[in-house]
Amino acid sequence: MTDDAQPIDFAGQSVIVTGGGAGIGRAYALAFAERGAKVVVNDLDGPGRARAEEVVDAIRAAGGEAITSLHSVATRAGGDAIVADALAAYGRIDALINNAGVLLDDAFEDLTDTDIDAMIAIHLKGAFHLAQPVFRVMKTAGYGRIVFTGSSSGMFGHAWHAAYGAAKTGLLGLSNVVALEGSPFGILSNVVMPNAMTALAGNIKQGFRDNADFMASVERVDFTTLLPALRPEYTAPLVVYLASRACRSSHSVYSQAGNRYARVIVGEAQGWLSSLDAPPSPEEIARHWAEVEDISTLHLPLTNYDELGISIAANRERLAQ
Repeated sequence: MTDDAQPIDFAGQSVIVTGGGAGIGRAYALAFAERGAKVVVNDLDGPGRARAEEVVDAIRAAGGEAITSLHSVATRAGGDAIVADALAAYGRIDALINNAGVLLDDAFEDLTDTDIDAMIAIHLKGAFHLAQPVFRVMKTAGYGRIVFTGSSSGMFGHAWHAAYGAAKTGLLGLSNVVALEGSPFGILSNVVMPNAMTALAGNIKQGFRDNADFMASVERVDFTTLLPALRPEYTAPLVVYLASRACRSSHSVYSQAGNRYARVIVGEAQGWLSSLDAPPSPEEIARHWAEVEDISTLHLPLTNYDELGISIAANRERLAQ
């Protein structure tokens, strides 16, 4: 099969990549630069400085344009500073890749407020801190692409990842609303769920081996087969596409699992209708539980009003019988 798609490039465009000094973020930054983007490589000052500078040096050595921005997304001031750096250097922001993150691996019952707050600060609040000022820039320009980094740890579940998974899944709700509010202004927003063997993934402890059910899921995976594709370079093409002019998709979640790329959906079953005259009893719910759980008919509402529309249509159909 020939690839007849139009070449994707970022000529004249500026892209911010957070956590761009290592791992998946580094792969993103290099991939965008290779296609002509002017890249803002964001990482934390201190240990992240050398990593970010190395990526910028590599981009410049290849003839591209890039700068470092050494501010934390965990604060609103940091997010504003990253945007200021991008505008000072390139005068525009066409795409934002929210990739910065840390992993906390601990049993649910042992999580402290400090643990939970750290995950919320870097993943969820961090996304707000940067995406809000970026959104304002894109709204004025009438164009933009935002990619949030979610995780299957929250979407599908991963033992010992309660705080991390909850923070990551919060990005799904954020992206959905950004997609709706950005639509009139040419701003698209999506979530990517990457899978790659990086230093972040390597931090996972071995405590979950005591969980037999979870380990059964782990042991079903033939990592030997997937290992060649569990590299950041396999995540980058999906993110580059989602951040490009060519992309028209928004309000969606996409998985990259090795060399497999797929849309992830949150759907709703047809369900069971109770009477409109009075609320059902719990016993009635129990009697109709099979209908509640039957997913042979699946709806994909994009707003809560779409969800209410499913109920309205079902009631009208009942009344028409």
